[in-house]
Amino acid sequence: MLAGVSAALHVGKLPPAIVALQQVMDVTLLQAGFLLSLMQLAGMTAGLAFGVLADGLGARRSMLGGLVLLGLASGLGGTATGVPELMVLRAVEGFGFLMVVLPAPGLLRRLVPGEKLNLMLGFWGAYMPFGTAMALLLGPWCIGAFGWRGWWWLLGAVSLAMAAVLWRAVTAAARTDSTARAAASSWLQRVRRTLAVPGPWLVALAFAAYAGQWMAVIGFLPTIYAGAGVAAASAGALTAGVAAVNMLGNLAAGRLMHRGVAPTRLLHIGFAVMGLMALAAFAEVGGSELPARLRFAAVLLFSAVGGIVPATLFALAVRLAPGEDTISTGIGWLQQWSSFGQFALPPLVAWVAGRSGGWHWTGVLTGGCALLGWLLALRIQRLLRTQVGGAMPG
Repeated sequence: MLAGVSAALHVGKLPPAIVALQQVMDVTLLQAGFLLSLMQLAGMTAGLAFGVLADGLGARRSMLGGLVLLGLASGLGGTATGVPELMVLRAVEGFGFLMVVLPAPGLLRRLVPGEKLNLMLGFWGAYMPFGTAMALLLGPWCIGAFGWRGWWWLLGAVSLAMAAVLWRAVTAAARTDSTARAAASSWLQRVRRTLAVPGPWLVALAFAAYAGQWMAVIGFLPTIYAGAGVAAASAGALTAGVAAVNMLGNLAAGRLMHRGVAPTRLLHIGFAVMGLMALAAFAEVGGSELPARLRFAAVLLFSAVGGIVPATLFALAVRLAPGEDTISTGIGWLQQWSSFGQFALPPLVAWVAGRSGGWHWTGVLTGGCALLGWLLALRIQRLLRTQVGGAMPG
């Protein structure tokens, strides 16, 4: 779980640096949108392939390799002299991120007693908001003290240190990897089995609907605050708070599923609140926006209640995998669509904001994603009713 947080730091390290990159490298708003989303290029193009690789390579080795790749790519990124070079290295970081996070849910399933699995998957779902919040909170201070290059080098060192910790801390008894089970079926068989059933498709598309809108809102908050005259440190703290409250939803989802609440009920609540709060935060009423405090409260609710969605979808992805040897493959498919949402929506939001001269259409775009997620939750609900024991175990 700490390895997941270490990987998520690299996702969250860019938003606090956008203003500095605009000043040093003349990065445009559209380029900033692609820098935000390029780390998702690996997941968008190869999430399924990396899931298959993790099933065959084994969780411990995959996570170690990913941490090392993140550390090296971030270190080299700190030496970049132009936007194209920085974009390429952000894409490489995306590959490292996948190698770290894809095997984790399957590994948790093997290490955690079955009755506590939903609870622990709720904790796992918090790795992204926790790592992102830490990066958003510490980023402005580190960039102010050491520059954006020092910020890149620092997080590269953190990932390399985490690789050393993981290598020493995961004992032989705890690293029962999936290699032996995966060898029983070829990678092509695992892909076919995963994609032949509707569950992985529905969960993956729902995750895309969630992740795209969350990244579009969180990723541009520091830029929005800067445009409103908010100091960089204050903007970072405010954005970190918005990201951090997402953990509350993740933890709540784990506990609620552990107590028997239907996962699709949680999905419906999460997507509905995200859609309504995004509209409240960005839409104009009578030609003017809501007061700043109300808009900030709406963004907080958007993130906090929306946090129940990823933890629930991780649990559903584990449950709806067609076999034990396809869990990482299914998570890879989920990550592929999640990355697509994160890759596509931030540049679209930036483009619309640039054309319209403001952020007032953001809530409409993200609200459309929320509606799609709500409809997909209905389809998942029907699928679960066809299975024996329609409620999640535990």
